[in-house]
Amino acid sequence: MRPAGRRELDSLYFDYPTYPFRTPPELAGESPLHPVLIVGAGPIGLVAALTLARLGIASVVLEQKDTLNDGSRAICVSRYSFETLQQLGVVDRFLAKGLGWTSGRCYFRDQLIYRFAMPNPEDERFYPMYNIQQQYIEQFLVDEAAKYPELIDIRWQSEVSGVVQTEHAVELQVETPEGSYSAKGRYLLAADGARSAVRNLMDLRLNGKNLPGNYVIADLRMEHDFPTERRSFFESSANPQATILIHKQPDNIWRVDWQVPAGADLEEAVSEATVRARVADILTMIDHTGSWELEWWSIYTANTLCLDDYRHRRVLFIGDAAHIVPIFGVRGLNNGIADAVNAGWKLAYQLRDGAGHQLLDSYTPERRGATLDVFRNAGKSSRFMTPPTRGYVLMRKAVLELSLTQDFVRPFADPRQVQPWIYDQSPLTSPDQDSSDFSAGPPPGAPLQNIRLGNDDFLLDYPGRGFNVLYFAGKEPVDAAIPSLAEHLRKLDPLLRTLVIGTGTAVDFAGEWTLPDPAGHLARTYGAIPGSLYLVRPDRHVAGRWREANAVATIAAMNRALGVPCDE
Repeated sequence: MRPAGRRELDSLYFDYPTYPFRTPPELAGESPLHPVLIVGAGPIGLVAALTLARLGIASVVLEQKDTLNDGSRAICVSRYSFETLQQLGVVDRFLAKGLGWTSGRCYFRDQLIYRFAMPNPEDERFYPMYNIQQQYIEQFLVDEAAKYPELIDIRWQSEVSGVVQTEHAVELQVETPEGSYSAKGRYLLAADGARSAVRNLMDLRLNGKNLPGNYVIADLRMEHDFPTERRSFFESSANPQATILIHKQPDNIWRVDWQVPAGADLEEAVSEATVRARVADILTMIDHTGSWELEWWSIYTANTLCLDDYRHRRVLFIGDAAHIVPIFGVRGLNNGIADAVNAGWKLAYQLRDGAGHQLLDSYTPERRGATLDVFRNAGKSSRFMTPPTRGYVLMRKAVLELSLTQDFVRPFADPRQVQPWIYDQSPLTSPDQDSSDFSAGPPPGAPLQNIRLGNDDFLLDYPGRGFNVLYFAGKEPVDAAIPSLAEHLRKLDPLLRTLVIGTGTAVDFAGEWTLPDPAGHLARTYGAIPGSLYLVRPDRHVAGRWREANAVATIAAMNRALGVPCDE
């Protein structure tokens, strides 16, 4: 919603582009079979398209609007998501615009009770979290997609009105300004949000819990010198019955969220007069006496809802089309980005005919497992932020009262920020053969841990587009069997890259990169000795690792990670 007198896309800080409709080949009588159709040109659909393009797979993205989503919407992007953006080649613009942050403050009755700090070790390139408005997220991704004219076809003003699956394809009915047509693809990624048309057309329903409580979110522009931190206020003078959250965004835009009191008239709660009055009260509470301008506002509820299965034959659901999670801990956008990458690389390998049938079967257990973990953690935060019963109300009251004098209860007010899910139970993951082999390092199923190699030089700057092998040579010569193993693995994945770590002597085999580790810091962090080996998936998650390189086990793990059953 916008203030009176301003149109829907009249922003104080962002110029919305308008994308023209381009006549697709289907309306000219052609009937191509596209590798992948994607419904929705929001952040999740665009990340999926870029993931596919990076692996050489073409996609058609269908979007019913002619511009980007209005309002700042999802604003918090995690370190793990920034690592994904680095893989996709677009992170520099996000770094230039985003505001990194590491900490937050919690207040009770306007008194500071707790200050939390997220881990931010020297080995990391990125901050734990960045604030950046969704308009910029989408703009940067659309601009990056334009660099792949042969692989990404974004079709604006194209609304999906029908979905039919056959044995070998998915067919969509698409409505456009020039008439309707059928678009055919081998697979479909539904990235069309919480009100997914694809999900509704397939008569699928989200299941879970509708949590109590409504929040109004408002963006305002003002000059305010508080640092980039997340602030939460409980029982404050500006909202005695409930909660307030405040975030700083780029361009002097501030996000203010406040809980609507139980039983309040929601229509009245989102009226411009009420929003302005509530914002004024909040700014008085934080001692802001300067001018401010209202930019945009909306309302949301904190729900834990998801599909029972994220894959229905040739249709895979990603982002809010698959699940709706509470915002506490900034899990929605970041969880959806992980969905897009997971589905994208698996579809790419399936379409290249080098994968087994278990590869796509793994999508639901991996990503729905991540969603259920979000429900467990965000549910705890939601029950604290918005107590659903009298018992929870009393518990929160006790915690907050004690927090005025007792340190041990203060962390209960921390919403616990999003963390990447570990695919240790995935059918694609090869567990450690001996749990005592590694005393450190990312375990099977976990994402790679970044390591600083030098000034502006990090481990995650080097992985290739496909699978990767991390071979730790130390000061020893590279084992003569490693080039042969790498060549065998490259037959399974031509994009495979081998990173030889710790040796100062270059070795001569295709796809090899040498990373010096003179002090042994990388090896220690990964629990490695000379001869250790990690096998890593295209999404940076460890498929398997061996204290001493084992060619037979590594090849078996590679096949397993490609969805080929062990008995094949």
